[in-house]
Amino acid sequence: MKHLLFLLLGLSLSAQAQLILPERQRAEVVDQILKERFEELLPELMDRTGIDMWVLISREYNEDPVLINMLPATWLNARRRTIILFYRNAQENTLDKLAVARYNFGENIQSAWDKDRQPNQWLRLMELIEERNPKSIGLNFSDHFNIADGLDHTDFKMFMNYLPKKFQNRVVSAQPLATAWIESRTEREMAIYSHLVNITHDIIAEAFSENVITPGITTTTDVEWWMRDKVTRLGLETWFHPSVDIQRSHEVVGDHLYAFSNRPQENVILPGDLVHCDFGITYLRLNTDCQELVYVLKPFETKAPEFLTQALAKGNRLQDLLTENFRLGDSGNNILRNTLDQAKAEGLRPSVYTHPLGSYGHSSGPTIGMWDAQDGVPENGDYPLYLNTVYAIELNTTVYIEAWQRDIRIMLEEAGFFGKDGFRYVSGRQTNLLTIPRTQNHLGE
Repeated sequence: MKHLLFLLLGLSLSAQAQLILPERQRAEVVDQILKERFEELLPELMDRTGIDMWVLISREYNEDPVLINMLPATWLNARRRTIILFYRNAQENTLDKLAVARYNFGENIQSAWDKDRQPNQWLRLMELIEERNPKSIGLNFSDHFNIADGLDHTDFKMFMNYLPKKFQNRVVSAQPLATAWIESRTEREMAIYSHLVNITHDIIAEAFSENVITPGITTTTDVEWWMRDKVTRLGLETWFHPSVDIQRSHEVVGDHLYAFSNRPQENVILPGDLVHCDFGITYLRLNTDCQELVYVLKPFETKAPEFLTQALAKGNRLQDLLTENFRLGDSGNNILRNTLDQAKAEGLRPSVYTHPLGSYGHSSGPTIGMWDAQDGVPENGDYPLYLNTVYAIELNTTVYIEAWQRDIRIMLEEAGFFGKDGFRYVSGRQTNLLTIPRTQNHLGE
């Protein structure tokens, strides 16, 4: 198995996109990464957040969004009532990983419940808590962070009813730990992430080519469903339905809702159109989210008009201003505020709505603006920037096109990583317009 992964990481970009592991080998990789995360990452996160015991409880088909990312690869759902307990002893540098279940939770978490000796699952959980006498007991509830709010009312009520009184004031929200677990990436995950982004780029490049689009015939909806079919043929999944929309010389730019619900269906793609897509895939429990642009050449054109090239450069400049503001410990709201102030000072007309990316498409971590909240986002936007985290650098800048006598919106989105060496794109970004027919490479840095 290891030689396959090394091969995957060493291939050229075009070849990488073709090497998608079969299900059995995907499962091996997922379980290996889980083992690394439990053994190497989780102790660090528990120490950082000051939570020495973390209890996760779920029932089948009603899974906590954190717990579901801990399931062994062959578990597609929780089983019955699934209870996991982590206990961190920092002084002895140990981490107990226990399942209050009649069977092991895969190879990483051992069963700690013998039903013949203790028939009541809840009472066995309380015995484990009593034995360890934790300083804090983290449960997944949160007013503001949805992914960290996975403990349902029934299980919370049952837990508190069984919990001895001396421990009840030690119960805390595990939100900082749950968020950290979901947002943090390991070195190995980042190596694999580049592969995911390359696949995403390759699918978009093919969708935005003469192989798929015949101007005057192909519609935006045709391209959307081609992308869905391509993902299915590759044995992958997408976490949202792709969107494809058009900006052209004789139509006024729509608002932000245009790309989500108000764009025309079956809009025929024509020469002279600036076409935009929003697309992402799911693979090996990671997600991508990418927006790119293609220009459809008119007869006798050999490249995109200079005014569109300059407009894209303004979008790239806004990306630079945003990512230059990524500083360890700074809040999403502060990064947003600084970016918008600097962009406006340079004469740009910006909108920033960047979000964490990783275990989920809209994942855990600091929210850096929303399209309808450019003054900041309470609570989620106050969360700080940590190392080893991934973001969908999602934004747009509005540009007036004199030749078209109208505004257009340069909408871009690309996966970026923030680590000890600062910010970098996971696998490049669009710095040149794609064209139909194709005339040059569109990815840079």
